[in-house]
Amino acid sequence: MTLRIAKILLVAAVAFFYTIVVLNNITDYGSNYQFVHHVLLMDTTFPGNHGMWRAIQVVPVQTAFYGGIIAWESVTTALSWIGVYKLIWAVRGTAAGFNAAKKISIAALTLGLLLWLVAFITVGGEWFLMWQSKIWNGQEAAFRMFTIIGIVYLLLVQPDAEDQP
Repeated sequence: MTLRIAKILLVAAVAFFYTIVVLNNITDYGSNYQFVHHVLLMDTTFPGNHGMWRAIQVVPVQTAFYGGIIAWESVTTALSWIGVYKLIWAVRGTAAGFNAAKKISIAALTLGLLLWLVAFITVGGEWFLMWQSKIWNGQEAAFRMFTIIGIVYLLLVQPDAEDQP
């Protein structure tokens, strides 16, 4: 039971994190949009780099990128909370039932991992050369969140057995 509760609490912590992220991105849209704007603009990367052809200067495209990130985070948030709900309802059931209840949480955590790995580390960090910027570099934060969510994911996917504590 203790391990099941730990799994539920950790998934809930991820859900809470994403709730705050979405809230911040909506209520402080301008500040957070500036991050996306400058990463896509590539205006603080190394001068003369040969990747500047990748820069996106069209504001509606930048806005769509940011909207896509917020939508991705929103879906991850909703699935995380639904997953927590399903885990809570299955916590006192059989191991098979609890294992089956993990599906939505696994999907939510997978989406969370993909957001940080694909959108921030790969697209932002490598395609738009965010790593070159001293001002608009979110790779450390992305790696931190990928790691945290990855640890929760690894714990969650461990099969539950009837004789676990």
